[in-house]
Amino acid sequence: MRTAKSSSKFLSPVALALCLAAGGHAFAGPLPETENGRYSLSPAGDGVLRLDTRTGAVSTCTNSGAGWACYAVPDERTAMDSEIGRLQVDIGRLQAENEKLKSELASREPTVSGKIEEPLPKADSLKPPKVTEGERKIEIPLPSDRDMDRMMSFLENAWRRLIEMANRVQRDVNGKI
Repeated sequence: MRTAKSSSKFLSPVALALCLAAGGHAFAGPLPETENGRYSLSPAGDGVLRLDTRTGAVSTCTNSGAGWACYAVPDERTAMDSEIGRLQVDIGRLQAENEKLKSELASREPTVSGKIEEPLPKADSLKPPKVTEGERKIEIPLPSDRDMDRMMSFLENAWRRLIEMANRVQRDVNGKI
């Protein structure tokens, strides 16, 4: 925070603008940094925006009861630059990890490339697989005729109920129109 006070009265924004417009040419001798073009001021609301032409920092300056005070405006570019730097570090870490995993994978047993010497056995989907002694046989029980009749009865009842419900809804809608 930077405050500039006048010894007798506070500068008004108009007086401050006039001093800056004069550019400090009326003064003899070396000029202070505020008057040699380092800062550029623009009116904004009840104060001014101050741009530091050397660093690019922007501040808002207002005249309070105690004098002029300038506060730095948060710089989104700095935040973005730090985020980009963090992401670049993450990318570098992930690339190194990726290379490490690739080398570990390459050091494992070699993968099969090309044609396999023995052809795959042709399986007939209609024939059950041959079972030799000692192997397990997988059986999938099919539903009986009684089970099929029960399922068909259930589906018929569900279908009838659905049609009855649709008819009731249609009558209700037609009755309201």
